[in-house]
Amino acid sequence: MTRFTRLAAAAALGALMGTTAMAQELFTPNLAYRTGPFAATGIPLMNGQADYMTMLNNRDGGIGGVKVNFEECETGYSTEKGVECYEKTKGKAIVTQPWSTGITLQVLPKSNVDEIPILAPGYGFSPMADGTVFQWAFNTPSSYWDGASMILQYLEQNGGLDGKKIAFLHLDHPYGKEPIPYLEQQAEEKGFEMVPIPVGLKEMQNQSAQWLQIRRERPDYVVMWGWGAMNAGAITEAVKTKFPMENMIGVWWAGHDADLKIVGEEGAGYKSISWSFPNPDAPVLADIQKHVVDEGLTQSNAEEMKGVFYNRGLVISMILAEGIRTAQEHFEEPEVSAEQLRWGLENLNITEARLDELGMTGMVPPFATSCADHTGHSGGWMTEWDGEKFVKVSDHLMPDSESIRPLEEAKAAEYAEANAPWPVNEECSATN
Repeated sequence: MTRFTRLAAAAALGALMGTTAMAQELFTPNLAYRTGPFAATGIPLMNGQADYMTMLNNRDGGIGGVKVNFEECETGYSTEKGVECYEKTKGKAIVTQPWSTGITLQVLPKSNVDEIPILAPGYGFSPMADGTVFQWAFNTPSSYWDGASMILQYLEQNGGLDGKKIAFLHLDHPYGKEPIPYLEQQAEEKGFEMVPIPVGLKEMQNQSAQWLQIRRERPDYVVMWGWGAMNAGAITEAVKTKFPMENMIGVWWAGHDADLKIVGEEGAGYKSISWSFPNPDAPVLADIQKHVVDEGLTQSNAEEMKGVFYNRGLVISMILAEGIRTAQEHFEEPEVSAEQLRWGLENLNITEARLDELGMTGMVPPFATSCADHTGHSGGWMTEWDGEKFVKVSDHLMPDSESIRPLEEAKAAEYAEANAPWPVNEECSATN
């Protein structure tokens, strides 16, 4: 080999190595909302998510030896800004995390074109569970219809539903309207009356009109689909009007410690269904303390880190990390693509043993996904505010899949028809 060819070969190898080194990154942007009317709930969730990925980077060198770039793009929970963030980050992203049902619905049609998985843990459009239709969307580990089902199941077991009246207090937003089709179906089947009571975005902190209607209706239960400032406003009004707190149940986004601390002991008895739960003795928290907090790399604080939402943020990032790890192992490729990550998210198997290995025992029920099932339907627990914190007041509850699945399939088919031509995964069947 001549000196010239040796130099050329060395230069080519150096360029290749430099390109490879630069490319070794997993870009997983998060469409965060640390500002705006929902910031109080967004901040602890974003902090939990970010801290988990920072821990993996510092403790393990990333996932499979590849560092995670967990860049945030601030949306303020605005659908318009969320779509802008999606367009800005999609070029090199292997996943998008919309963090709003409204943003999710806007991004959903783009997923088939851009071929980037949408990860919306515990939120978004419930029919996304149907992986044959929504090939690129995941609302793992529980959908809103799962949540509604578990709430109704708990009420049925504790006083019954037949002949009862339920006031459905909900944010007048795609998120708040999401469970209505399932609740209407169940009201007809189970013999209870549902009274929808919407709360506009400008009414979240002043719900006097809604609670006047609740006093007139005299419902047996109030089921709340609230978010951000709406939760604190509703809980404060419930206490003020002396509504029995034990008869008020929220979805998992309406079970935020800080909202209940405003009323303290007067809020005792308020309940919230939840697919995650804090475990203060979980080894993962000790690792975060060592590799993130002690290194001055967190935006959180000791009080927040005890709460439901911070810990749920940890679980959410764990789901994404396990999807990446599953894809890496299957494709024997450390820097996975968006398409490979989709396969990983379709083949999650979060067992009790795996949760123990991750140091997250008891923080989320075990679940598995498949080609056909993009939710996993993990179930959850009914939790109750005891005046100081949320505690579990039920065994592990599972949603009624027999009542949910037909509605998922019908609404998924309806969506596909309305947005035709809509590609479906012909190779995927309900048995996969």
